[in-house]
Amino acid sequence: MLPLPLLIRNSSTADLPAMRDTYADAVTLGTSSFELEAPDCAEMSRRRDELLARGLPWLVAGRGAKLLGYAFVAPFRPLLAELIARCEAVGMRQMLAVIGDSANKASIRMHRALGFEDCGQLNSVGWKFGRWLDVGLMQRRLGPWASRAASADAP
Repeated sequence: MLPLPLLIRNSSTADLPAMRDTYADAVTLGTSSFELEAPDCAEMSRRRDELLARGLPWLVAGRGAKLLGYAFVAPFRPLLAELIARCEAVGMRQMLAVIGDSANKASIRMHRALGFEDCGQLNSVGWKFGRWLDVGLMQRRLGPWASRAASADAP
């Protein structure tokens, strides 16, 4: 039997419990977030609604009824390939990624594969699991600005 295709779509309120559970794992088990307690569904809904009200995308990926992950655009946050395409489609100039733990090699590799470049590091700015964490910063130019440096002739 062939696996169901991966579907990327706009999130809905019905996705909130699965998104909360996914994020709760990241908060309690990982260092990609500096939060110490996972938000509940009401807080996840508030965050989502705030970004959607600004016209920014909040996407989910799944197979069948199973949600596998989610991604969203917020000012100064990490992004995925579909988010990059949607940002280019609305004329955004560049994207910045904040890697919550600069030792998160998988996230850094993924961002590099999607065209992000290293642009800095914030040292010892997050405290989690009894240790200080550095934050990696990455940048990706979008659209017509992707192949040229920024200039004074900004639109």
